[in-house]
Amino acid sequence: MNENTEVLLQGPLHQWHVDHGAKMAEFGGWLMPLQYDGGGVVAEHTAVRTSVGLFDVSHLGKAAIRGAGAVDFANRCLSNDLTKITPGSAQYTLALTESGTVTDDLIAYLRADDELFLIPNAANTTAVVAALETARAAEGAELDILNLHRDFGVFAVQGPAANAVMEAVGLPQPAVYMSFVDATVVIAGTEVTLTVCRTGYTGELGYEVVPQWKDAALVWGTLAAAVADVGGRAAGLGARDTLRTEMGYALHGHELSTDITALEAGVGWAVGWKKEAFWGRDALIAQKSDGAPRKSVGLLATDRGVPRADVAVLDANGNHVGNTTSGTFSPTLGNGVALALVDPAVQLGDQLALDIRGRRLGVTVVKPPFVQVNVKA
Repeated sequence: MNENTEVLLQGPLHQWHVDHGAKMAEFGGWLMPLQYDGGGVVAEHTAVRTSVGLFDVSHLGKAAIRGAGAVDFANRCLSNDLTKITPGSAQYTLALTESGTVTDDLIAYLRADDELFLIPNAANTTAVVAALETARAAEGAELDILNLHRDFGVFAVQGPAANAVMEAVGLPQPAVYMSFVDATVVIAGTEVTLTVCRTGYTGELGYEVVPQWKDAALVWGTLAAAVADVGGRAAGLGARDTLRTEMGYALHGHELSTDITALEAGVGWAVGWKKEAFWGRDALIAQKSDGAPRKSVGLLATDRGVPRADVAVLDANGNHVGNTTSGTFSPTLGNGVALALVDPAVQLGDQLALDIRGRRLGVTVVKPPFVQVNVKA
């Protein structure tokens, strides 16, 4: 365990995780479960792909923008186009720097024209809120921008049996991907107000449940029992990472950072190119015109071995053509997979190699995802 755990923040379920044999680790300044006794990462990963897994991701940030014109204001700041969705829908978007690199990626929940709820990454919540506040002050807008990091928990119910779990607990099941419902339900005799969004980070059918912090333990305990009843299990952030890597989903600090532009990271689809304003717009449009100097690709191992992040990618002549941003063993494929930032001349099907401590690991360039997408199942 991290020697500095006393300075790390703890979520509302910390004691539950400890009591259930979780190996705890630091994530974005929070002490969170990496995996649990009784199976570990592979078993938890497999449960999500075949049955259902339950993740505590309460370390994720929470923020809100409230007041007249809140959504229009956010649309002038964040990359994606909020006019493309309506109240009750959520949208993946980016907070960019003026050079087009990524401060953070986040989910925006559009409640009304005067209210937007945001879920950024744990370590970047303060930075995102500060950037929004700076923009609000520059415009002189009368808006409330709130850091609600410790006001809500966030749980992810992910896998083919997710609907059975939600039904057993009496939670709503939004039918449309990236839509959400605010609801008041009775759980174990207690009235609970929460939000349920049809989304996730695993590539499977799933929901994210956002209860108030004070109700988090009650909601989690009820969900955990329902998950166990259908043969699923609680899953830690180790399995969450292998699942998202199989899908080719970007992770901040790996595929996304203030050193990597949205175009290089392959998330240009989350940019409202026709908008007149958003942070980093001019730089991104210029790079789109000129061509990005790097691009993100998937790499499928052709030799035995496990790719890791931050290793050199070499072409057939041994020339350095990029670096991996993520790498892992895929339990679904039984094979090594990686994501990498490479020279734009690299093409799908190219045979490359990773330099892992002086040993060459052969890889083929592929287009993620590495496994089937079931989010709309």
